[in-house]
Parts: sequence; structure tokens; C-alpha cells
Amino acid sequence: MKIATFNINGIKARIGALTDWLDEAQPDVALLQEIKSVDEAFPREHFEERGYQVETHGQKSFNGVAILSKLPLEDVTRGLPGDDSDEQARWIEATVMGDHHAVRLCGLYLPNGNPVPGPKYDYKLAWMERLEARARELLASEMPALMAGDYNVIPQAEDAAKPEAWTEDALYLPQTRAAFRRILNLGFTEAFRARTQGPGHYSFWDYQAGAWQRNNGIRIDHLLLTPQAADLMTDVQIDRDIRGRDKPSDHVPVWIDLAA
Repeated sequence: MKIATFNINGIKARIGALTDWLDEAQPDVALLQEIKSVDEAFPREHFEERGYQVETHGQKSFNGVAILSKLPLEDVTRGLPGDDSDEQARWIEATVMGDHHAVRLCGLYLPNGNPVPGPKYDYKLAWMERLEARARELLASEMPALMAGDYNVIPQAEDAAKPEAWTEDALYLPQTRAAFRRILNLGFTEAFRARTQGPGHYSFWDYQAGAWQRNNGIRIDHLLLTPQAADLMTDVQIDRDIRGRDKPSDHVPVWIDLAA
């Protein structure tokens, strides 16, 4: 079961790039972020024609998450629990049925949090507290589960080409990284770092100042696995070359294979 996370930065602007990647990479499931579309306007037929079941949780012009799955999906839910007043579309869950295992998928788009200090950073930290609570529930279920998406968190200095440029940014502040570590330390495996160590591995390059050409990137797209899911992992990769294509997103896909 090949599961990918991909912040596409706008489904209308990126439908060509997304389609090309789907046709090449052939993921069984793609968790998308920043679709920037209401549910009714999402081009679901385009992906259904390619064999994908489409589930969205969108809002106009901002945010929005989706699941594309070639495998059966069950029990789809939308919105991160813990704050009924939160209207931002940043979380979608479903159970995907594999040949051998059912896997609970959580697709997320964690708040950016800038500028700091301010209400946007307060919202980010509060959202991460709710994420930790949901993470505890996933662990308690003892089924294979993962939380994947754009976390807007640079976990360590080696996850940025120029960490010194991020010291005052919400993505790299000590409080942000500590909140991320608290979730990991519950018993989750950060898939990419379980297989690949060292600097130079990024999933985002800004459109400005030749960041891609100079490989001035950061790694902020992560897949966190429960122990039961981590036991099934056979591979994990970043499709970095996608960033160099025509009309790319500023993020690239990160994917895992599970023996599910």
C-alpha cells in the first residue's frame, strides 16, 4: 500500500502537475493539502476517471484537505476534534482497506503560525495540543494508523538548509519543535527519519530567491506512524525532482509503502 502526502498549493493551479505525478507514481492513496477549493468545486470526476475515490474537506480560497484512494475507504470524518468553533479545513480521516490490514489515515495541514507572537501562533500551538490528544486516541486504538501532511514544523536543524534563517519563525521556534516532539514521544515513528539520516533532505522550497536552484529547502512534510503501522513500513521516499517541473507546487510528495 503506497501512501503519499502532497501539499499541492491549489488544485486549480496544480491539477496538471498533480495528475502527471499520480500517473507516474501510482500511489494507492494520496493525502492532499491546500486544495484551496470548496468541496463542490473540487474536480472529483477528473480523479475518479483514474480510479480514485475522492473525499474532500474544503473551504473557499484557503486551506482544504483531501484523500484520493484507489482502495476502499470507510468511516470518513472531517475536522480535528477538540474545538467545535474551528472553521478552518485542516483535517480529514478515513480507514483504508488493504489486502491484509485496515489502516486509519489522518491527513492534516497544520497551521503556519506566523507572525510570531500573535493569535496565529496561539492558534498553531492550540491546534497541536488537539493533535496530541487525537494522537493518543489513535495509539489507544492499537490499529495501524498514520498522521501525514504538511506539519509546518522543522523538527531539527538538519531539516533546513539554513537553520539560522528560521530561528524567529513559527516553524522552528522551540515551542513548536517541543510540541512536535511530545507527539513523537508518545510512541510514533517519524517515517522518513526512521530510514534516512543526515542533512540535505527537504520537502519544500520557496518560490522566491532561487531557493530550488540553490537547494535552500526545509523538511516540513511528515508521516507519523503508530507502532502497528511502523511494523508494516517497507519504504519511504521524498519525490524531490517534482519541484523542478513546470508550474510546480512549492512542496513535493513524500510517500511510504506499507505491507498492508
